[in-house]
Amino acid sequence: MSREKDSIASSDEHNARGIELADRGWLDEALKEFKKAIELDPNSSHAYDNLATVHAEKKQFREALDAYLTSLRLEPDSATGHYNLACFLSAHALDFAIAEYQTAIEFEADYPDAHLNLGLTYADAGRTPEALAELKTAIELEPTDAFPRHELAGLQMEEGDYRAAIAQLKEVTRLEPENFEGWLDLGICYAQKGFYAEAERAYELARALKGDDLLLTYNLAALFAQWGRKADALESLKLAVKLDRAKVLDWLKADPMFDSLEGDAEFEALR
Repeated sequence: MSREKDSIASSDEHNARGIELADRGWLDEALKEFKKAIELDPNSSHAYDNLATVHAEKKQFREALDAYLTSLRLEPDSATGHYNLACFLSAHALDFAIAEYQTAIEFEADYPDAHLNLGLTYADAGRTPEALAELKTAIELEPTDAFPRHELAGLQMEEGDYRAAIAQLKEVTRLEPENFEGWLDLGICYAQKGFYAEAERAYELARALKGDDLLLTYNLAALFAQWGRKADALESLKLAVKLDRAKVLDWLKADPMFDSLEGDAEFEALR
């Protein structure tokens, strides 16, 4: 029993030393101390927790997750343990996912789903150039899959590259003629480029699939307003208001596409 107490006491010393080293930024040395603490006391949940923290700082995400989970297995009722795991996940989940997708691609370079999901994760992380590149790779590997094309188009739309998005969305709707969102997005892109007749045609094809969609009805109204077709714009806008008045009125507050209707009695009555 005395030997066990001595081992635990020694473990605590190494753990304390590891914390000091980590605070100074000496992460490799801190790792050694925490590992020594665990070697002396394999049931030391706080040593595992500290080990996890340093692994996370070193971007060794797999090792960090394993250490956090081990800490919780040893002390499942620890509020601090659960808190620290949550902090790790909220701070590093995207980076962790990126690292794992990259590892999958290292093992299998022509893995389309890995490139697709890596692209989506890059997009979530705000790393747009990398996201675009990975989505394009996914398309090259699976040219008949409409989904990565649609995701690429969505990202291009966010970047304001509507011409590039149009090219992708034309393929999306060719591959999947009943893809409502594909036709809707294609209409939005055409409208943004000033191709009003093409936009109306895309919207009509979308309406044939889902005629009572709020976003479609609103965008039709915006198209007609831009196009100078006031009566059609007001008719579509009235339909949109019937579908969801609060949401439409909120959209109208900051939508310059309806500037041409400013001062019109019918338009002002809707607001």
